[in-house]
Amino acid sequence: MDRQPRLRALTVSAALLVLFSASLRVADAQTSTRTPVLVELFTSEGCSSCPPADTLLAKLSELQPVQTANIIVLSEHVDYWDHQGWRDRFSSASLTDRQRAYGTIFRVPDIYTPQIVVDGASQFVGTDSRHILDAIQHQSQATKLNLVLSKANVDGDRIAASISIATPTDTLKGDLYAALVDPSDTTNVSGGENKGHSLQFVNVVRTFQHIGSLKDLRSGPHSFTIEAPKDSKPAAMRLIVFAQSKDNGPVLGAVTASVTP
Repeated sequence: MDRQPRLRALTVSAALLVLFSASLRVADAQTSTRTPVLVELFTSEGCSSCPPADTLLAKLSELQPVQTANIIVLSEHVDYWDHQGWRDRFSSASLTDRQRAYGTIFRVPDIYTPQIVVDGASQFVGTDSRHILDAIQHQSQATKLNLVLSKANVDGDRIAASISIATPTDTLKGDLYAALVDPSDTTNVSGGENKGHSLQFVNVVRTFQHIGSLKDLRSGPHSFTIEAPKDSKPAAMRLIVFAQSKDNGPVLGAVTASVTP
């Protein structure tokens, strides 16, 4: 079991100061003209350092403070805090494995929370707003694949859709992933380090799935299905699909849509 370090969280006001200032300068920018940048937060309801990072992630999604970026966020709850007095209902061993893979890539001796990974290209403590914004700005200058996500079809807990690419290419290699997320969630924690607190989250990953590879897009749209958890409301969820270089490398493109427009 990995032992995550106790990181001193920044105060919410200090962590978000840059975001609020930036958002005032770019309030009129249109998200549709921006480059998608995927921001993944590895977090846990059992981690007392995580709530400020959860708040920062929500502000990144809400304010869209980088003029050239369409920030697409994922809240990925790991399971290694579950033995410390509170079991996170969103925790997933597969998401812990994803964080471990990033740990290897970024040569992080011990995985920890809160950790933010920007576009699969860089990692930071989840409250380091200044460096996170700089990384988002940098990644928004990269050329990305123009992924197109079809309207989803909901059948009980199963959601079917297809993903395509505006300009197919035979040169790029990578994997396709789909994440089914709750746009917002609230948990009243009655144990562990956050006992007595009400925690709020955005884009909580409920199902994370490998759905294919970029070569599947060469001949046209690639169909896939993803299953929502039994305790979720599929029609109220969002679907996020992204392409990523092999072995959890840089993100090559991302797209998101409501399950029910």
